[in-house]
Amino acid sequence: MSTPTQNFKHQDTQPWYKNYMVVIFVIGLPAFVVVACIWFVYYSYQIRDSVVRDDWYMDGKTLYHDVSRDKLTHDLDLHGKMQLADNGDIVFYLNYPEQSLQSGKLLNGTPLTYPEKLELSISHATDIKKDRDVVLQHVEGNKYSAQVDMDPVKAKYYLQVSNDGQDDWRMQHVAKLPRSEVNFNPLPVFAKS
Repeated sequence: MSTPTQNFKHQDTQPWYKNYMVVIFVIGLPAFVVVACIWFVYYSYQIRDSVVRDDWYMDGKTLYHDVSRDKLTHDLDLHGKMQLADNGDIVFYLNYPEQSLQSGKLLNGTPLTYPEKLELSISHATDIKKDRDVVLQHVEGNKYSAQVDMDPVKAKYYLQVSNDGQDDWRMQHVAKLPRSEVNFNPLPVFAKS
């Protein structure tokens, strides 16, 4: 008759690498975790998120400085309408208020003129490769036009039309593109209650 001590010694004589518990739990699982971690690090580097704008942090620091451009848009009561065609043609209409058109002066007293060009920035919400910067050329009256190659997949975009001339204003809008028309209005945050 064998005693429990003899059975224990018998198991002890087996080499450690032949014990399936050691192979699975002491060697196998940690090795699997190391390989999985290396693969996840490699994979996360390959699909890393792109920043929407390279100077996003700087935009955040100068937010209050930039608000003056939006306030000027509100003070001048500027509006705009952009029409986007499927072939990439963009037509933008810069609309001054009726009072300015009749008097020939903007609401701040400067003479009413249409700038020769306007800057259009189309920024995709998540993918920097889909961002587009375009110059809108003055055609006639309040009409501007440009050509841009847009992604056909519907997505959220941040649109900005700006004038970097004497009256340094900008209009902003958030829209899902592609769509046929986008209306720009002054930000209502500046309206006095």
